[in-house]
Parts: sequence; structure tokens; C-alpha cells
Amino acid sequence: MKKRILVAPLNWGLGHATRCIPIIHALLHHHFDVVLASDGVALDLLRKEFPDLDTVELPSYNITYAKNSQLFKWKLLKGSPKLIKAIKAEKKAVKTIIKAYKIDGLISDNRLGVHSKSIPCVFMTHQLQVLSGNTTWLSTKMHQKIIKQYDECWVPDNKNDTNLSGKLGHVSIDEMTIKYLGPISRFSKKNTKVIYDLLVLLSGPEPQRSLLEDTLLKRLKDFRGQVLFVRGVVEKVQSRIVNDNIVIYNFMTSTELEQAINESAMVLSRSGYTTIMDLAKLEKKAFFIPTPGQYEQEYLAQRLDDLSMVPSCKQADFTLDMLNRVSRSRGLKNADYQINYKKLFGLFKGK
Repeated sequence: MKKRILVAPLNWGLGHATRCIPIIHALLHHHFDVVLASDGVALDLLRKEFPDLDTVELPSYNITYAKNSQLFKWKLLKGSPKLIKAIKAEKKAVKTIIKAYKIDGLISDNRLGVHSKSIPCVFMTHQLQVLSGNTTWLSTKMHQKIIKQYDECWVPDNKNDTNLSGKLGHVSIDEMTIKYLGPISRFSKKNTKVIYDLLVLLSGPEPQRSLLEDTLLKRLKDFRGQVLFVRGVVEKVQSRIVNDNIVIYNFMTSTELEQAINESAMVLSRSGYTTIMDLAKLEKKAFFIPTPGQYEQEYLAQRLDDLSMVPSCKQADFTLDMLNRVSRSRGLKNADYQINYKKLFGLFKGK
């Protein structure tokens, strides 16, 4: 009998779902059955990527950002009672899923209520330290307390100094089994002809995704070159609009996006960690605009800028002239780390 694994990414933009895609493919390749669980656009994306797999909708965390970045932390705190309620509902749902689908193990990508004491459980995150300004010590302590409930914590990054997550994923923690996977990506580098001078990739919770979309579409009217603009809005039907030198898609599948990135000279996007891993795998030059008020993205963008790898700026400061800095940057490089999935999945095989 095949072991059946529940894979449940957080619905916070598309990054958590997309970085689970190579893990899901590896599980299937190593003869596991897989059940997918999430909500919102993350679940919609996984259903499009794996139409033959069983999927279950989990209670939504309903995470939204404030329009004013200075109110980011306050809005999260204000919504914490609803979040706690959703996590409790999630725990109850997971018990039902484990019983109904006869789950033998689970992988939670930052879903705090996806856990069980009766089966092997993995928590996947690049944030062993959770940045939140002057409350970083508290948010980190709370997050680590949750992670310690799991049998293993998988960090998608290199353990050594040539890493992508910096201080986020490299903290010494007692009583925690941490396994570094190396950067993971659903993409592969291809030698293709460059078609687009600029690829814009958007993602993330509202309203900040829409605010950046509106800003960029106005700015890019004066861009000299071909632009591919992927809005990051997963809908039932894919749409394509041509507006002068800009081709606009609402979303792309993994195969389409892999081809698009390979065919683009540079990428403009948020500094989400999954995006950074994808661009490193494809060795692309990029420009980052971190989500206002999101400490993690601001830290990652500033770190890569300081290392002269990827230039960045605040959302309110962006001008087209800033893209000239991209040609002078070193760009992201592929670490070429090979994961031993057979060994990694040994946790689910048992003795």
C-alpha cells in the first residue's frame, strides 16, 4: 500500500503553493499518494497544476494588508482573533481529513493548524526568525514554539554562507530537527531566445497587489521595450490582453511561466522568498519592490541590494530610471543543490 501524504501550503500570495510543487512532484515520483489542502488562490493554483489529485478546502485565514504600510502590524494584530479562530477550525478539519483520506503523514508550509500527534508531521518554512520590527523577539518565539510541535522542520535554503534567506533561516534552535533542503524551485533553466525586455510578476495579498499593479501599468506606458505583465490573479479562465508594447496575463501555469522567465531579459517583482528561489534557479537579473510594511520582504530586498545582486526600492519611490541599475548588478545565481528526496521522505516510511 502506498503511503498517503497531505500537503498544505498557506494561502498568502502564491509563493507557499508554488514552492510546494517540486515537493509534490517528488512525492509522486517516490510512489506516495498525495492529497492537497489549502484555500483561495493557493488551492486554485494547485488544482490547475495537479488536476488528478484529491484536494480539500481548509478554513481561510483571510489575511489582508493595510493600504498604509505603517498600519501593517496593527491590522495583523487587529485580525488575530479571527486568525486564531481559523486555526482552531483548521485543526478540527485536519482531524477529519486524516481519518477520511487515511493520511499517513503531512507537510505544512506555514499553516499553523495543520498538525497531528498521530502521524509524522513536517513544517516547511524559511522563517526560523520572524521579523516584526520591535516585536521580532515575540513573533519569533511564538513561531518557534509552533514549529517544535512537528517531527521535522524543512528549510528551503542552503545551510552555509552562500544562502538566500540570511538571518531569517539561519538561527540556532534547541530541541528542533532542522533539515536544509537547499533552494527549491518548480523551474529549470533553458537556453532560449530573449523575447521580452521586462517581465513583471505580481503576487501577494490585497490591496497591495492591486496598488502595485496600477502604479506599474501607468509607469510602463513610457517603457521602451517589450513587456510581459503577469498580474498573479488566478481565475477560472486565462485571459490575455495586448496594450501597445505590454502583453497582460491574469495568470500563467508553471510551464508557461517557466518559459516566460527564461525568455525575459529581466524581472520586476516583489521580493517574496519563493520568487527569489525561482529567479536564482533560472539565474535571472531582477528588480525588487518589497510589499510595504512586510518586514521579511523588506529585509530580503535590502540584503540582496547590499550584496549588489538585485537592486530594489520602496513602492512609493519607483521610477523607470531605477531599472538601469539592473544591468550593473550581479544577478542571482543557482546553487545547484541536489535534494536526496528518498532520504528526506524516510520520515514517512517508518521503521
